[in-house]
Amino acid sequence: MMRTAFLTASCMFEDRPEARSDAWEHALEFAAIRPACTEAGIDLVEAIWDDPLLDPQGFDAFVVGTCWDYMEKPAAFLAALKALSAQRPLLNPLSVIQWNSDKRYLADLDAQGVPIVPTVWADRADAASVAHGFAAFPDADRLVIKPRVGASAWRQARVSRGEALPPADELPPAECLIQPFLKAAETEGEVTLLFFDRVFSHALVKRPKAGDYRTQSMYGATERALEPDADAIATASAALGAVPGDFLYARVDLMRRGDGRYAVMELELVEPYYYPEQGPDLGRLFAAGLKRLAG
Repeated sequence: MMRTAFLTASCMFEDRPEARSDAWEHALEFAAIRPACTEAGIDLVEAIWDDPLLDPQGFDAFVVGTCWDYMEKPAAFLAALKALSAQRPLLNPLSVIQWNSDKRYLADLDAQGVPIVPTVWADRADAASVAHGFAAFPDADRLVIKPRVGASAWRQARVSRGEALPPADELPPAECLIQPFLKAAETEGEVTLLFFDRVFSHALVKRPKAGDYRTQSMYGATERALEPDADAIATASAALGAVPGDFLYARVDLMRRGDGRYAVMELELVEPYYYPEQGPDLGRLFAAGLKRLAG
């Protein structure tokens, strides 16, 4: 059997003291893909990406999985993946992960005509950059500030016009992006589409809990399966089409702008959650893609 490491983080194991509140998502995702991999002749094994005892020689390939602490140590993460990819196939490829781990990739999508949420870029999240954001988006009464390297709403904040900024340790620690808050977050929610080896798998809509705007389960958001409309499929396909080469998995998060059209919130090619509860067939697609790309 082809022995493949599914890279994760120590905080994704529920029995560890450092476990995240959403560590159960790793267990659910791994349980959804491992049986299909076994059936396809792949021994899929959990491995912690920064474990000093991780031996590349013990595996035939590596899948970048639920490494949900990488944004806290991005340099170490990319260095570890570079070392692994020098010895074994890495999925997604290192070049894709390097590009996608910095949200500046959104500017590249925009330059290729892919609709994105309007964005301004700043060296730091401070009063001056927020004032610039409100000036750039005069119709917005709220802004969302995100770190350029981040995930799971880590160090992300929503601010209202005329409101004081949150404490510095709740804001992005370095370079950031500033976007207008889209009212669709409170009404329709965020639409997510999953692809494996560029094949569409399933879609869902994520809705934040009342009074919040974040769409992760750890903040009380809920999800339900969705049959995506033609606009959603076309927008997601445009985002994927802007990225050359092969990749095992991709998740596209969309939200409607004020004009009613979808825009890309995120194109997740590093460590996206696969939402297995809404995609009962994802294991087969994942295993088939993995066997083709790394076999």
